[in-house]
Amino acid sequence: MEVLVIFETMFGNTARVARAIADGFAVGAHVTVTDVVDAPVEVPPQVDVVVVGGPTHVFSMSRASTRRDAVQRGAAGTDLGGGIRDWLEGLPQGGHPQAFVGFDTCVDLPLLPGAASRSATRIARRLGFTVTDPESFLVEGYEGPLVEGELDRARAWGEKLAIQLAET
Repeated sequence: MEVLVIFETMFGNTARVARAIADGFAVGAHVTVTDVVDAPVEVPPQVDVVVVGGPTHVFSMSRASTRRDAVQRGAAGTDLGGGIRDWLEGLPQGGHPQAFVGFDTCVDLPLLPGAASRSATRIARRLGFTVTDPESFLVEGYEGPLVEGELDRARAWGEKLAIQLAET
């Protein structure tokens, strides 16, 4: 199984989760991990599973304005060029035989009404991907760090998905 993990990160937390998920998938797959700014403009045909994750900004995927706000709060400015929303919206409509898995990082608060992973999954379904239930990983405060145990949970989730998607 070929897996492509694409992530957007502002403070490094989502990148760490993406790599942990990739480590989990690696038990049963060949995995490539890339920042969204370096992601291919189309999903390569040999890829079986696309895993896409980003931080939750204003209850959804980031926008140029929310990425600028993050930089003003101390995030690295290297990811201002585009996020997972931009990448997904740039993909061609239909013809995506791959499975799609979305994940996000979000502030550890109860009952948040939205998440980047759910928004990304809706777009992926509309584009023709076969989607899997998304997952959120928690950070403390706006900048993080990740809540204790989240990297282990991400790795375990990747392992579970590798087994589950290999059976389909």
